[in-house]
Amino acid sequence: MTSGSADPRIAALIALAAAGAFLGDNAAYLLGRRFGPAIAARVFAGRCGARRRAWAERSLRRFGVRLIIACRFIPGGRTAVTLTCGIVGYDRRRFMMATGVAGVLWASYAFLLGRLGGQAFEDRPWAGLLLALTAAAVISAGIEAVRRLRPWRRLAPARVRQPAPGAGPARDPGAGSHGTSRAGARPGE
Repeated sequence: MTSGSADPRIAALIALAAAGAFLGDNAAYLLGRRFGPAIAARVFAGRCGARRRAWAERSLRRFGVRLIIACRFIPGGRTAVTLTCGIVGYDRRRFMMATGVAGVLWASYAFLLGRLGGQAFEDRPWAGLLLALTAAAVISAGIEAVRRLRPWRRLAPARVRQPAPGAGPARDPGAGSHGTSRAGARPGE
């Protein structure tokens, strides 16, 4: 198929790509379900692992379908999320619906991006490659800059230390009256 054609096989191409994405995501989910206990024993071991599992379950409860769809477009994110959904026992029907929608969106996006790129860079494929590499570098640098500059620690809940036997719960000594750490507080707070 050329970049300017209106071939009727385009719909079949998109459907097959979406089906492949759907099957791959569901295979990862099933692997997570099947080998979940063994994986969870290692990945979610200890207090830190329990917090990671609780975070994953909380995130899936709150953002489930949206998270699964969004991660379809993130290299590596898709595999991590689909395996985690299987490991933590995310609802199978909701998962299948989310991966079906994600597969169709992803296949359509990939086809349209290829179509536009094919038309725009038909005579200069090297320019398309250069644009793609530059865009990837700029987007990655921007995400990393936001990640480093964003005050994530002030958004996290205060750490709770284990109380001594017979005592009530103890808050982090650096925590203010609202449970946020004062270490990174701005003047006047």
